Amino acid sequence: MRHLFATPLYEDCLADEALLAELAHSIRSLAEDDEAGKRWSREHAYKGYTSYASLDDLPSRDPAFADLKRALNRHAAAFAKALGWAVKPKLDSLWVNMLRGDGHHGAHIHPHAILSGTLYVETPKGSGPIRFEDPRLPMMMAAPMRVPDAPEQLRQFVDVEPEPGLLLMWESWLRHEVRPGKGRGERLSVSFNFA
Repeated sequence: MRHLFATPLYEDCLADEALLAELAHSIRSLAEDDEAGKRWSREHAYKGYTSYASLDDLPSRDPAFADLKRALNRHAAAFAKALGWAVKPKLDSLWVNMLRGDGHHGAHIHPHAILSGTLYVETPKGSGPIRFEDPRLPMMMAAPMRVPDAPEQLRQFVDVEPEPGLLLMWESWLRHEVRPGKGRGERLSVSFNFA
């Protein structure tokens, strides 16, 4: 059997505990000080805080994000090479997320980007996973359900459990969502897009 139309998911670990601690501190500081981000989060019923719609200069604003940008550039270049791309991805946007309890984020894609991803900074027990959707799902009109233990590459949805330092990157057209958590703590992450 040949596997056609594979959907690569880049996964690595940023095992820099000092950087993760700096990012966690910065995320909490932003969540406290960013009035526009707090307002956007409130107006969109985001259970927590995101700088998605309010701050677009984090790497120039905070040295921890500048360090993260350098690391992300290296990982994006490696992923682009593995994808056989003849382009060098350029970091286009970077934002922070602080989800509380059963906070979630509905299924979506990232238009106008080529690579997207997330770095998990803090993930308390019970944090919701990120779920990726088979991009062929809309065309599977009469496809039968798969058995629960089908190989991962045959599943219609794949959940990845977050853990501190986990870095994920995917092609931006890949639909994904953040599933509701069951924990009580704050799940901290940094999301990004490359153009």
